[in-house]
Amino acid sequence: MPRKGRVKKRIILPDPVYGSVLVSQLINRSMRDGKKSITQKQVYKAFEIVKKETKKDPLIIFEQALDNIKPKVEVKTRRIGGASYQVPVPVSGARQLSLAIRWLINFSRKKSNSQYHSFAEKLASEIIDTHKNEGVTIQKRQEIEKIAEANKAFAHLRW
Repeated sequence: MPRKGRVKKRIILPDPVYGSVLVSQLINRSMRDGKKSITQKQVYKAFEIVKKETKKDPLIIFEQALDNIKPKVEVKTRRIGGASYQVPVPVSGARQLSLAIRWLINFSRKKSNSQYHSFAEKLASEIIDTHKNEGVTIQKRQEIEKIAEANKAFAHLRW
């Protein structure tokens, strides 16, 4: 929370292959140690795997997978009179997107190494799973929304 005005949103340039800002955000979020070219190769390889397995445009499948992951509501902790309440709040569009990309990358990295060898294979399988409304990322979204539904009684405490 800055003291002087609002923080300006940075403009992210679209990626060179697909011309999509979403793919560029995926590359930037999955980058480690500033090695962008390595991450780009992995993400594009994952998109090639998606294209080979589904025989459809990987960009469309990726966008549909992100739409399936995006949470509509989440809970935020609010302290009132010494008690903490989990208050359900709607999620803004930018936060929905950042949560979806973060969950997709984190759960791709956590996939077992016995079946998949590279990050590209893990990411591709997670994108395909979420496109089919299956997988761990979908369970995460459902879990968050279930908690929000259970705490709907505290919605009046929203600020």
